Amino acid sequence: MIPSLVDIITSSDPHQRNRSLESVASNATLDELLRECDELEAFRGRSESLYERVRACFFLYAIHRFHLPEKPGLPASGHLPFESYLLLLERRFEESLRLLMRAQKDQGPSDTLSSALAAAYHRLAFQTLSDQVRRSVRSARGNQWMFRIGHPADQPLAVRPELRARTREGAFPILSEATPVRMDLTHSAWSDIFFLGMDYPEGARVLNVSIDLGVHGRDPCTRPPVESYLRVIDEPVLRLVSVDLGVSSDLTMLEEVFDFARDYLGLLKAALIASGLVPPGIEGSEQSLVDLLARIVGPGRGLELVSCVNGIPKGSRLAVSTNLLASLIAVCMRATSQTQALEGALSEPERRLVAARAILGEWLAGSGGGWQDSGGVWPGIKLIEGQPAQEGDPEYGVSRGRLLPTHYVLNREDASDATRTRLQESLVLVHGGMAQNVGPILEMVTEKYLLRSEPEWTARREARQVLTDVLADLKLGDIKALAAATTRNFFGPIQTIIPWASNLYTESLVSQVQDQFGADFWGFWMLGGMSGGGMGFIFKPERKREAQEQLQQIMTSTRRRLDHALPFAMDPVVYDFAINEYGTRAALLHAADTPLPPPYYTMMIPRLMRLDPRALTPSRRAELEAFGVACRARPELNDTIQTLVDRMLPERPRQ
Repeated sequence: MIPSLVDIITSSDPHQRNRSLESVASNATLDELLRECDELEAFRGRSESLYERVRACFFLYAIHRFHLPEKPGLPASGHLPFESYLLLLERRFEESLRLLMRAQKDQGPSDTLSSALAAAYHRLAFQTLSDQVRRSVRSARGNQWMFRIGHPADQPLAVRPELRARTREGAFPILSEATPVRMDLTHSAWSDIFFLGMDYPEGARVLNVSIDLGVHGRDPCTRPPVESYLRVIDEPVLRLVSVDLGVSSDLTMLEEVFDFARDYLGLLKAALIASGLVPPGIEGSEQSLVDLLARIVGPGRGLELVSCVNGIPKGSRLAVSTNLLASLIAVCMRATSQTQALEGALSEPERRLVAARAILGEWLAGSGGGWQDSGGVWPGIKLIEGQPAQEGDPEYGVSRGRLLPTHYVLNREDASDATRTRLQESLVLVHGGMAQNVGPILEMVTEKYLLRSEPEWTARREARQVLTDVLADLKLGDIKALAAATTRNFFGPIQTIIPWASNLYTESLVSQVQDQFGADFWGFWMLGGMSGGGMGFIFKPERKREAQEQLQQIMTSTRRRLDHALPFAMDPVVYDFAINEYGTRAALLHAADTPLPPPYYTMMIPRLMRLDPRALTPSRRAELEAFGVACRARPELNDTIQTLVDRMLPERPRQ
């Protein structure tokens, strides 16, 4: 008789609880596995624990997908109810399962029905997890009030007086937020994805660094690569502008804010909602956006929210989108007195609230990474750890861990100034040119964690030790040992758990660099969820400058060789970087200083020139006058003028 799978899931003994499904199912007969499926299904329906329900779903998925088809006596074919297939496509997984189980009861088990049951259980597991994360985010302290607002008159927020006061020229001040991105030294085998953090908090540990960037050979210096701007405008609209995507839109109705499929401005819309400017509780209320704006900023006025990412393409594995969302949320919160200071850095409670709101925004927009991704909000080098759920937490009684982790910023005893300098002098940061969807990787990580296969579970423990070793190396200032640890992590635990984290391109680069630099190449590390995009190569400091030039050539030639075999999205890039010791920071600027990024003007001015000058608002006229003065006085805007002329007077195509 085989051990009960329900007992394995519910056991308080870690040795029993961490037992793999394979160790039980491989020795079971067909009838024993079918009985276990019935018990797991009944248990799944009555359990209130997120972990128990999700792990039961994964056990059922794996039994039907991998183990039942191998057992003698299972018919190869059967009848699949068409309605269950339609329900599966509509993501109505529970209803689909009921029809499939009824068919199995009437027909008997078959490989056909097991295949459909496996698909339904697999998708239901992730739907269950997603629903719980959304509930936890909504219940997080500081977020609950937004879901209770259903009318503009209930909106408690108002824009600060400093932002509503016009300058002498007639323009409104601009609030600017500059945010670094995060570079993870190790994520302990993707331990920050939400289910692992909420079920295995003691194993959820990440070490990441906030960094400024510049493209090597192009930018004169590094700077925070993510920028957000907010200002009052004298039109009753929400104007959203994504400078890097070249998209803008004036929203005049509330339903447009919640329509994420309408355009490419979903991240800015998510920031408006998650910051409380447009509370999520007001969705579907059929109220007026004009009335809501009058409550927030005054009658006849609106807000312009601008985002800008400086030279970081997709697939960088630096969590650009999450840090941009956090930056947008932070600037909206500052503007509405949800932070103590209008300018400067955030306090620790404010950073935690911004991180919670960023998670909310990601799930509202239908995305969602890991909780380390908003690390750019914090300064310097951080150890981020999952925490057990305590009484009073919204997760208490539902999961073992909390949704939000704690952030410990390493001090100079943990990593001295000399160590930080040596890290910057040794590391060559690159984007290899590949842009891949990391979502399937994260799903596989969750699946392998829940099924507890022995090799993967051993690798997870090894990855935890790598983080401990990296912390020790930082304390000692031994960057060469740190490089050896990150290399061991990539070629050991990471690829044991997810072999697809690597690829021929990455391993070709590592091999060529090893051949060219020998003992002066100290090691490799993978950024984020998979390799091929953001990556780090660590060298003896004296050879870093040479390595930057050589890596550009090696990546470019290797990309050309593999161009038709792998998903390249762009030419490879080598970055300059610096550790950001401040985290996200804000400043109050004036339109006369032309504080918005130059591409904003090359994007917006041609559109304004098509309008009747009498239709321009006073603040727009003041801004255009200031921009004209700046272009005549500042030589660095010459390229902007040329770009602007090219856009307004495009060259005739040659025959």
